[in-house]
Amino acid sequence: MEINERQRFLLAKVIEAHVRLGTPVGSKWLSEQKDVPWGPSTVRAELSRLEEVGFLRHPHTSAGREPTDRGYREYVDEMLETGNLPATRPLRLEVTRREVDDAMRAATEQLSQLTNLLAIVTAPPLATATIKHIELLALQPQLAMVVVITSTGGVTKRLIPSQRSLDRGLVDWARSYLNEELGGMSVGARMLLGKLTDPTLPQPERDFLQTLAPAFTELEERAGDTLYVDGAARLLSEDRVQELSQLGDLMLMLERRVVLLSVLRHALEEPRVFLRIGHENERRELQSLSIVATSYGVPSRHLGAVSVIGPVRMDYGKAIASVRQAADELSRFVGELYE
Repeated sequence: MEINERQRFLLAKVIEAHVRLGTPVGSKWLSEQKDVPWGPSTVRAELSRLEEVGFLRHPHTSAGREPTDRGYREYVDEMLETGNLPATRPLRLEVTRREVDDAMRAATEQLSQLTNLLAIVTAPPLATATIKHIELLALQPQLAMVVVITSTGGVTKRLIPSQRSLDRGLVDWARSYLNEELGGMSVGARMLLGKLTDPTLPQPERDFLQTLAPAFTELEERAGDTLYVDGAARLLSEDRVQELSQLGDLMLMLERRVVLLSVLRHALEEPRVFLRIGHENERRELQSLSIVATSYGVPSRHLGAVSVIGPVRMDYGKAIASVRQAADELSRFVGELYE
């Protein structure tokens, strides 16, 4: 639906005031703003036109107006088209630590602090990583520990009990064999288990490798997406009493992480930014909320998504700019790990 420049300007003013104040915006109040050159009657007429085309609504007869989902969409599309996004506080990750878990948590926490919204980051699927190093330790006469370090900095430990005393020579052989044969192999590779059951190996070596196999099958089982979430308490502490139903939907979604993962996977398919406002969300549980997300990764592939979720009344400019900045920083981080 086409609107003129004056209507577009007033729509933006209504939205920005409503986001900031949380109350309907009246024509008289708008006309008194320094950057609004029109009188109350002109402003009122233009707001009525915006209401007719579905961009504003009148919650009460005597009250001002507030934006609809369509109004927010028009406003955000214009913002993205012009590139008029606000500057945000820098977000930095300590890449020298080379721990994906720490980086994801730090990015999620900082993103929530920047936006005052619920921040959710999906970690790179473990199946995209390769095995960097394997350590095998004999902790006790009948207890070994397998430590697997992946290319993304992840560390997985598994205790392996034995029914008989460990042969130290066999432990040393297995350590060398595993690093030579599995080093550089994808965590989800089909060949991985084949190396642990190689029929050409002597029976004692093959039997010992079989006892270690759970450490590697566990890696494959953990190859699904992991969600990092921060900001629920912060969002609930905000002055959002009028949005309690929306916040209730948000808390419900946190209990349904499979649904969230499914939604965020769509963000990997969007070339710029994944944005769903209110009823644009297909899932009923999300139709009182808005999602801003984008992907991060390396030039050859997307590895995960960065997102914020909150009530429809949010600062979309800050949300989009912050999500993009966090995605850029995570891309820089994982780029150094995958070099």
